[in-house]
Amino acid sequence: MRKLILPLILLLIGCTAEVGNQQSPVRPTEEDFIVRYDRPDASILRGVYIPAGKEYFYTSGLVAPVKDPDAAAGTYLRYGDTYEQSIGTLERIKETIGEAGFSMSDVIFLRVYLAPDKEGKIDWDAWFKAYGEYFNYEGNPNKVARSTLAVYALANPDLLIEIEAVAAK
Repeated sequence: MRKLILPLILLLIGCTAEVGNQQSPVRPTEEDFIVRYDRPDASILRGVYIPAGKEYFYTSGLVAPVKDPDAAAGTYLRYGDTYEQSIGTLERIKETIGEAGFSMSDVIFLRVYLAPDKEGKIDWDAWFKAYGEYFNYEGNPNKVARSTLAVYALANPDLLIEIEAVAAK
């Protein structure tokens, strides 16, 4: 039993060793880990390095779920405002990547498309607020590399945000 526990413990802490051999354990190097190139003064990263052998998950562009299917098209009651749609879309990302065994802390990149609201303006602050509830906070301190683009409109005129995500582990 003792000979089985030591290799298991070493494996769990990221080391390998041969049972009965006095060789030193091999520790993972920095090249074995995902490296996030931080921008301490920003809520997003400069970039992310993914070493060989990691798993990836890409989502298609995801949008917010319908809040109220009985609400009239063209009203915030149907899908919500930019903040509500941002939260709904991030929840869809969480669910989608979760089906493949990934979590929001595995997300390394987001491509975000924002359309003007009913007043003809992009609500950047609503998106930034929602982002901060999923990334770069105590529950998930990871930041992501991100592009946020203002677009004229999305395929459905009631939608204000669409997000593509990439996760790696």
